[in-house]
Amino acid sequence: MGAPLKIAVISHLKYPIRQPYLGGLEKHTHLMTRLLIQRGHEVTLFASAGSDPALGPVAVCPPTGEATGDPVGDAAIDAAEEAAYAVIVEAIAGGDFDVVHNNCLHSLPLYRRAEMGLPMVTVLHTPPFEPFEDGVRDAAGDMTVLSVSRTLAAEWRDIVPDPIVVGNGIELSSFPFSPTPGPDGHAFWSGRIVPEKGLHLAIDAARRAGVKLEFAGPRKPGRYWSEEIAPRLGPDTIDLGHLAQPDLARAIGRARAVLVTPRWEEPFGLVVAEAIACGTPVAGFRRGALSDILGPEAGRLAVPDDVEDLARALREAMMLDRAACRARAEATVDAETMIDRYEAVYRSLVGGIGRRREAPRELVLDALGQ
Repeated sequence: MGAPLKIAVISHLKYPIRQPYLGGLEKHTHLMTRLLIQRGHEVTLFASAGSDPALGPVAVCPPTGEATGDPVGDAAIDAAEEAAYAVIVEAIAGGDFDVVHNNCLHSLPLYRRAEMGLPMVTVLHTPPFEPFEDGVRDAAGDMTVLSVSRTLAAEWRDIVPDPIVVGNGIELSSFPFSPTPGPDGHAFWSGRIVPEKGLHLAIDAARRAGVKLEFAGPRKPGRYWSEEIAPRLGPDTIDLGHLAQPDLARAIGRARAVLVTPRWEEPFGLVVAEAIACGTPVAGFRRGALSDILGPEAGRLAVPDDVEDLARALREAMMLDRAACRARAEATVDAETMIDRYEAVYRSLVGGIGRRREAPRELVLDALGQ
């Protein structure tokens, strides 16, 4: 409870903050922003062009991610991002905000934090990598640092000794409980179709277990699809394409189990939360935060990259109680709880801070020459 806050949200600029989402960070940022607005806060989302207009975003640049098909080289992309984040910092410094919620993976807002003159909350969404790691190290003593899981917090411990863990959440009403799966007993996989997500291993494991697999997610032509996925396709694999959230929820709910196959230490795993919210058990690799989210009642874990063990985990997961999965989701991954915790963090930092200056949108448009 308390007076509404003026919150500046700095988002990842690789992709627009809109459906269908190109990644979990875009999905998380969209939900967080929308729920904060619904609670009456004045939220300004700084994002790339094409983001959901319902969020009232301030568009600072075109999307910089490779999904845009932009042929410019890495150096040009880096320069564009640097310029865009500089515009964001200047807009926040000249605006009227109480607190900054930094949800991006760029180091510039961290190095230039003093210019904004506001409490800043930075959320760790990935393991350490340069140059973001260097920026966090530089700013750690001057800002509040949150981590999306205990597992991820442990990976950052040498840089941030004690980050506050605020787990990601999902809107449970958007992933309704499905007490009965579809009649064919198939499994489901979703995510970006890239090597680090391991769809090829999910296909192999489902086939080894004798289970049909449906999968969905954004992809682009390239070696991973042509060399690892296309040769594995057959009558027991169905590509559903890139699904918007309502269709994704229905696809999850129809499945007997969801396969989750990260090739890296997954910092959180929204697909895990979405699956158990629908009542669909999970079979996944024992990596990252999967064990934190699941618990024994909602999934079975396998040795990382071991297809035979994942097939075993899939067979066992398909026998788990779907109501227990939903109960686990309600207890651990409710987005309303996540927002409660964010609000508590903001209010602990804000105190009597408040300023009135020129609106940030005009500053951004001026900086962009528009």
